[in-house]
Amino acid sequence: MTERYLSVDQVAELLGTTARFPRRLIAERRITFVKVGRHVRIPESALAAYIEERTVQPMRPRRRYGRAA
Repeated sequence: MTERYLSVDQVAELLGTTARFPRRLIAERRITFVKVGRHVRIPESALAAYIEERTVQPMRPRRRYGRAA
């Protein structure tokens, strides 16, 4: 299995944020990353896991019962 490693700028583009956000995730150790020399890369699977863990599912609509007259 070949893992694809993404740069900070690529991750930012995929998330629709600035590069500062993934850098903060790395600094706070909130996402898995790999150091290759002085470069930092994020495995595509780690990004997918990060998104999956933070995905909020919609709530089911609550049934409303009217008052009996």
